[in-house]
Amino acid sequence: MSTRPLYSSVWFAVRAAAFVIGAITLAACSSKNAYVPPPPPKVQVAQPLQRPVTLYLELTGNTQAFNSVDLVARVQGYLESIDYKDGAFATKGKQLFGIERDQYQQQLDQANASLAANQATLEYNTAEYERQASLARQDFASKSIAQQWKANQDSAAAQVLSARAAIELAKINLGYTNVTAPFDGVVSNHLVDVGALVGSGSATKLATIVQLDPMYVYFNLSEPQVLAITQSNAKAGLPFRTTNLSSIPVDIGLQGEEGYPHKGHMDYADPQVNQSTGTLTARALLDNKDQRLLPGLFARVRTPVGHLDKALLTQNVAIGTSQEGSYVLVVGPDNVVQRKLVKTGDREGQLRIIESGLDPSDWVVTEGIQRAFPGAKVEPQRTQLAADVPEPTDAGKTGAQDPTAK
Repeated sequence: MSTRPLYSSVWFAVRAAAFVIGAITLAACSSKNAYVPPPPPKVQVAQPLQRPVTLYLELTGNTQAFNSVDLVARVQGYLESIDYKDGAFATKGKQLFGIERDQYQQQLDQANASLAANQATLEYNTAEYERQASLARQDFASKSIAQQWKANQDSAAAQVLSARAAIELAKINLGYTNVTAPFDGVVSNHLVDVGALVGSGSATKLATIVQLDPMYVYFNLSEPQVLAITQSNAKAGLPFRTTNLSSIPVDIGLQGEEGYPHKGHMDYADPQVNQSTGTLTARALLDNKDQRLLPGLFARVRTPVGHLDKALLTQNVAIGTSQEGSYVLVVGPDNVVQRKLVKTGDREGQLRIIESGLDPSDWVVTEGIQRAFPGAKVEPQRTQLAADVPEPTDAGKTGAQDPTAK
């Protein structure tokens, strides 16, 4: 019996089954490849915050000591003592250096002796003048002799005055041998060692004393800033210059410090703008009892220049920049992202004042900015903008970028 017909039937059945399986597989693949649009990206949105805001002028300046004096040797002599420790605090009147006193003490003693001699001469001349004048009135002596003794008396009186002045000068020079602190402050390292000759020919610098409390901060206002303050004060009915500068608060912050932790007030402002630099120098005065501030430090300066009763603020990171200017992304009622050009103002922590271009009812994209672009539909997650917004940690910290900008 032949097996060929049986083999053909089996082969045909296998081919048919394979065809059916392939058709089913193709049908299944066709259904899986059908396009399914992705869900809209989620973004966080928040309405702008409305609150009263004080407008500040932010400047840069430098700290400067309230008093800083070089201690010098005003008389010549050998340095006998250094009576303080380098860098120590010294109270007013404390002796810091001692210069040999012997020769100046002798000069004082000599002046006292000269005064005693001149006083004796004056007493003798006074007595002789009175005797000659009495004899002249009785015609027992000539008037010219009496006049001569009057001249001698006047000369002796002048010598007494000169001797007293010499005594005061000797006392001053003797006092200069003790170099004392002119005010409370910190004394720098000594520049001259014991045994060195000082004050020879000119004053010799011995050290420097610096008063650290209170502390000055100097800063400069540009001409546009001066004019802006003038206009702001004019609107408020205030003069630009006031005799009570201490009523103007000034806040100071150092490098590495958050905000402006040091509080002070205005102390001085130049009466005119420097024509060569176009700036006006001003000065603030701060308490520095803990001596955290040192002279010569760079300082960030902030002083109020105005007030808004109802300012509109949003997160600073929600503001982007394009060729057209600053903008924010807002989500409309249809959940479609729109871009609004805005005019920004001063920064308030992590918030920024929006002067124009934004409505209080707008929902601004504050997080997920990279997933939102104009014309795209999103799924907004509505939140409330906090008054104190923490520093962001994601990529949104750099602010929004315009995806359509070239």
